[in-house]
Amino acid sequence: MKSYIKNIFPAAALALTLGMTSCSDVLEISPKDPDVVTKITPSQLFNKCYANIGTAGQGGANGDCDIDGLDGGTTGYVRQLFNANELTTDEAICGWGDEGISAFDYCNYDASHPMLRGFYYRLAFGVTVCNEYLTEFGDNDATMSAEVRFLRALNYYELMDCFGNVPFTTVVGETPKQIKRADLYAWLEKELLEVEGSLSEAKPKTSSDAGYGRVDKAAAWLLLARLYLNAEVYTGKAEWAKAQEYAKKVMDSKYQLYTTAKTDAEGQKWSAYQQLFMGDNGENGSSVEAIFPILQDGKNTTSWGTTLFLMAGATDANVVMKKDGKTTGVGTTESWGGNRCRPDLLAKFFPNNDAPEANAYMMPKNAGDDRAIFDGVGRKLENTEVGSFTNGYATCKFNNFRTDGKQGNSSQFPDADFYFLRSAEAYLIYAEADARINNGGTTTAGTEAINALRKRANATTKTTSYSLREICDEWSREFYFEGLRRPTLIRFGYFGGNNNYKWQWKGGTIEGKSFSATKNIFAIPTQDLTVNPNLKQNTGY
Repeated sequence: MKSYIKNIFPAAALALTLGMTSCSDVLEISPKDPDVVTKITPSQLFNKCYANIGTAGQGGANGDCDIDGLDGGTTGYVRQLFNANELTTDEAICGWGDEGISAFDYCNYDASHPMLRGFYYRLAFGVTVCNEYLTEFGDNDATMSAEVRFLRALNYYELMDCFGNVPFTTVVGETPKQIKRADLYAWLEKELLEVEGSLSEAKPKTSSDAGYGRVDKAAAWLLLARLYLNAEVYTGKAEWAKAQEYAKKVMDSKYQLYTTAKTDAEGQKWSAYQQLFMGDNGENGSSVEAIFPILQDGKNTTSWGTTLFLMAGATDANVVMKKDGKTTGVGTTESWGGNRCRPDLLAKFFPNNDAPEANAYMMPKNAGDDRAIFDGVGRKLENTEVGSFTNGYATCKFNNFRTDGKQGNSSQFPDADFYFLRSAEAYLIYAEADARINNGGTTTAGTEAINALRKRANATTKTTSYSLREICDEWSREFYFEGLRRPTLIRFGYFGGNNNYKWQWKGGTIEGKSFSATKNIFAIPTQDLTVNPNLKQNTGY
């Protein structure tokens, strides 16, 4: 299981660091032990290109961070993707006193924001490692090189989406020059189209299959579909038809929506949707949907910033997921209690503002939607006191239980993989593009795409069109807490700028207020501006 990442980076054999004060494309390679002669193999560097997303550095959760001057929690890829794209929106809020958290909550971040700096350098480090692999071993294996080019494109995509006009280079040792967002969009489109042919055929896998966790053609199709869906934001020119075309490629592939509910030996029923986020999601069948799973293993591949963060950061020890009403927590001994739902997220499932104070195992039934995996017992729906975790419902979407009832590899660190790309996204991309092409409402095909998601969730469906506003809400119901909300709101015109879309604490007031459209792009960190004369700060900072 997951052997392509496990134990391949002994700390004495490979140390990769990127100085916090430079985004230049220099990979520093040195042994931790001066008596060790370090020679990097293609497989080691290839795996590091993947591991950058799932682990903070060498040695797992408690090992060294790849990025000098910052800790692993601050630079965890998934953790900071969540903070940047969820805490800034109508879905999540956090009451921790960590520097920068309140700036996320209220969208008043600036160029000195520590966590955005960590995310920026995590993405830049990912580019660096990929560039190094392609320089040293680009001719070693065509499929591996195509995968690394995809991973580099993914890192550049996130940089472009979050930071706009960013440093860019594909040459090792070259000081990056700033590239305009529209030009990076064009490069990404060309790069993904080029690598598609050299990637493996689109085929879902389980954790026991060779290649589980590696990308194939479907990953290129889905990232292209996402790129085209946001084209108007990035370039000023819409590409709805292309978004629909590449989403359809995913929908017609062997990757499918997972639709099988399961009951474990204790009589606990796990919905198909819930299984996507469980401790055995590499084995329970739901990986038929996992186009790009980020691997986690409670014993050998651990992180404070991946699925453990999504579990422990969003729950306390009092949540109840199992119908026995006694088993508390989400399957890990960690329960940090910080991130929780804004009432605006609950309103997507309870539009009459009548979300009950129910435990997580009952909430889906109350909502009439399997995706409403929230715990409200002992909590207030409103976030009137941001510093109190009980102000706001907990979400138990991510957990470390197993459908077979067995114990995982660790009581602390989860085995649950994070589905960075999953096929459900293609259905919403298809439906949204369909509605935008057809005057704001879905055709029969677009309606069917959304209905497929709602049927899987045992929610009501429609025979008529879905409006764009309904589609925006459906994005939230399907993907809340998965790191897609900020770009979704920007695409719909609901984030920065003067608009009538409000949520609690938007802009720093409890009733919500508009903030500048310049906040649709984060600032280039001051440290990088200081050392790289090629860079100019984004407008508004």
